[in-house]
Amino acid sequence: QVQLVESGGGLVQPGGSLRLSCAASGSISTISKMGWFRQAPGLQRDLVAVITSGGSTNYADSVKGRFTISRESAKNTVNLQMNSLKPEDTAVYYCRVVMNSGLVYWGRGTQVTVSP
Repeated sequence: QVQLVESGGGLVQPGGSLRLSCAASGSISTISKMGWFRQAPGLQRDLVAVITSGGSTNYADSVKGRFTISRESAKNTVNLQMNSLKPEDTAVYYCRVVMNSGLVYWGRGTQVTVSP
């Protein structure tokens, strides 16, 4: 079907930056929206940012002004530029794609650790 491959996670110091990418491949039809969620140990998985096929964006309050979501439609890729990272940003970040049909696909996740 559809496979989502995340990349760009890793270890970074507070105040640093990371850029996550998620590339969708397989039986791609039409994508309604692409986004990023994150889940820290013991907590629920929450929305970080989402971008629609029309280019509109939505961000969690905790990342507004620090994170930027973008897309490369021709490559079926969504990116998340993360600046001014804080320890509380530490989590597994998951890519999510919603097709126009309503089908939802999740990536396997990539670890982001913000630590001195």
